[in-house]
Amino acid sequence: MKIFRTRTELADGRELLYFDADAAAGDRKAPDRRTVTERSPVGELRHDVARGEWVTVAAARQSRPFLPSTAQCPLCPSRGDNLTEIPASDYQVVVFENRFPSFGPGVDDRVEHPAHGRCEVICFTPEHDRSLADLTPQRVELIVAALAERTRELSRMPEVAQVFCFENRGEEIGVTLHHAHGQIYGYPFVTPTTERMLERAAAHPGLFERILAAEQAGERVVAKNDLWTAFVPYAARWPFEVHFYPHRRFADLAALPTEFGAAFAPLYLDVLRRLDALFDAPLPYVSGWHQAPVERGRHLAWLHLELHSVRRDIGKLKYLAGSEAAMGAFVNDVPPEKAARMIRGDT
Repeated sequence: MKIFRTRTELADGRELLYFDADAAAGDRKAPDRRTVTERSPVGELRHDVARGEWVTVAAARQSRPFLPSTAQCPLCPSRGDNLTEIPASDYQVVVFENRFPSFGPGVDDRVEHPAHGRCEVICFTPEHDRSLADLTPQRVELIVAALAERTRELSRMPEVAQVFCFENRGEEIGVTLHHAHGQIYGYPFVTPTTERMLERAAAHPGLFERILAAEQAGERVVAKNDLWTAFVPYAARWPFEVHFYPHRRFADLAALPTEFGAAFAPLYLDVLRRLDALFDAPLPYVSGWHQAPVERGRHLAWLHLELHSVRRDIGKLKYLAGSEAAMGAFVNDVPPEKAARMIRGDT
């Protein structure tokens, strides 16, 4: 897919990028007419020496909008006197620096380890009441292309060690905005989950190839095509969890060929719609791309997407209780084989 990118800046200097599938875009250079405000102060990284992990303290995030009304949605296009984060009166896909970031630019002499990095928001559609599952394959392909471009650009920033692209959906997950959107984090460190995966891949050569081959031959596949397989993993932690693996190894989205992005889009939409049909209601979920760090482990990582939901039945959620929250030892109430059958719609 050929994409057209238009760059501009918001009133406070944050970068904004429009991604379009055609050159005849509208008012992509429309200025941000809001009053200029200062950017959020940089947060702080603190090292948990007992676990060997970084924790980010970003107090400015307390000020972010919390479930505003449709009329006050900051992710809708700007129209008339309703001025939002997006100055244009319409758009296809747009990415901008988060106004309330976990990681970002700035200097604070009181902070020993500033939380430098990058946090961006990606809006999937200008229509407030649509979800990603409602979009066309062409729009999802454009979203994947935009994520690939942002992965490439953020990976060039000296302060970024790993790029994570993800979507949170549903109040049960903790979203603060209903408008369909995702986020892109440029971490200044490699995350604990990725560290553990790389350790396992280094200790067990061909790990991800073997995982894919085993799942393709098993009963937990929920959808597939010539380039991708979607399956409920053998050791799923969550009641409904689906992993999407390309049939070849790529380090990150920036390395993903265009034909793989085109093949992913209809497969992903099919699974999302099946998940929404499980309980005849939109399924809350977290969906994130697992990518290689910027500078190491790239020969070990296998790009893939993992989606999981906290819903385990009608009116029932899985909460992280003592075993999961304190010890990281998950207990799953729904057998993965049963979850796969339900997603496939087997009787």
